[in-house]
Amino acid sequence: MSPSITPARVYCSAVALRLLLLFYGLLQDAYSPMKYTDIDYFVFTDAARYVSQGRSPYERETYRYTPLLAWLLIPTSWPNPLWFSFGKVLFAVSDIVAGWFIVRILQSPSGAAMSTERALKYASIWLLNPMVATISTRGSSEGLLGVMVVALLWAVTCRRVGLAGVLLGLAVHFKIYPFIYASSIIWYLDSPDPSDPAEKPSSSPETRPWTTTNSIKDILFTFLNRSRITLCLSSLATFLALNLLMYAIYSQAFLEHTFLYHLTRIDHRHNFSPYNTLLHLSSAMPDRVSSLRLESWAFVPQLAISAVLIPLALAKKDLAGTMLAQTFAFVAFNKVCTSQ
Repeated sequence: MSPSITPARVYCSAVALRLLLLFYGLLQDAYSPMKYTDIDYFVFTDAARYVSQGRSPYERETYRYTPLLAWLLIPTSWPNPLWFSFGKVLFAVSDIVAGWFIVRILQSPSGAAMSTERALKYASIWLLNPMVATISTRGSSEGLLGVMVVALLWAVTCRRVGLAGVLLGLAVHFKIYPFIYASSIIWYLDSPDPSDPAEKPSSSPETRPWTTTNSIKDILFTFLNRSRITLCLSSLATFLALNLLMYAIYSQAFLEHTFLYHLTRIDHRHNFSPYNTLLHLSSAMPDRVSSLRLESWAFVPQLAISAVLIPLALAKKDLAGTMLAQTFAFVAFNKVCTSQ
């Protein structure tokens, strides 16, 4: 291994970069009219303060997230002003953990089977990326979701399917869009796990040409292998358990602000989506536009491409590349596409 590229140096540099940006952010917030802290961070911390007072996080206007996020950020409401940055530190740490998972994925035999040095070089594109570090240290919660998704990829490639299901359910509860990865993972899990004697390689009806003996029942039986069933049950159980818990505590407000709001959301500001002009007209002249609600139907091409076509075409060849393509397509065709 090159003396200039070691795990200690890469991870220490990643930590130093984020510490530098955190302290710079404190200075900019204190002395500049242009604040470093993301406006959404104030939404998160206000919601956390309400939770610490025994109130609902949804009393904070524009809080459209799971209560889990507000719960995690309760320390930001503690008296010492330094605790206000707790969330930024948490998001920055999530970045670094995601980078560690990237290294593990690249080193794994089912991944790219890279050497430690080469894996660190690729992971440094994330760990030492100033844009990634800036987003998390400004207070964007995407770092938390990022580490969940990368950990999900690691769990699948290592065939820890039960853990993968839990991570998938948690990620979808945390923010809706990771559900698009479920179709890729299910399709990818067609190949048997070599370490599992219950899933021995065979010429299955799923992969053979259609014949009279290759019935729909045979194909369905083969498709529903142990890994796929485990993934579906564990992810569904996690997702339902979290949602039922939050609904029991916060009732309809949880469903409305965390999930239902996004189905009819119209956000024509700081929006670079293909639908921006039409959404702008819908917002400005609601009585003059067609009864066809674009904000609800915009999901159809988006999900058809990202959750169906891309997984079917690519998932069995390269799961990581497929998830990247899914994310790119989902963002590109999203009805709300911000600069961040």
